[in-house]
Amino acid sequence: MNLSADALYEMSDAQLLAAYVDVRRRFVEQKFARDTQRARLEWLRAKMFVGSTGGVTERKMAIDVSEELARKGQELREMTRDLDLLKVDVDVTAMVIRLRGVSAAAGGQSEEAADGDAEREGG
Repeated sequence: MNLSADALYEMSDAQLLAAYVDVRRRFVEQKFARDTQRARLEWLRAKMFVGSTGGVTERKMAIDVSEELARKGQELREMTRDLDLLKVDVDVTAMVIRLRGVSAAAGGQSEEAADGDAEREGG
């Protein structure tokens, strides 16, 4: 997101909430893509470990020096970096919403806290 905190603070309530929804949606989509890549990388490592010969140490060394897996690991680290930067945008937008006192702020509770509250009310 290319908006500064000042630009966010000057937006109308509707625009601010729309910006929050947009950046939050992009964060969730990128997080899903990163987690999918992480799972694929682990699957490839396991497949390579099972398919290779030798002792455990030799197989682990073969996986560690694999250029293909190293490249995929670097892509995963870059995706994590981008995800962290997007999380900063989500957090800044949520802070501006809280500072302005928008009552319909979606960032008021984390998803984990909301899930815990639902479990306490139901149980």
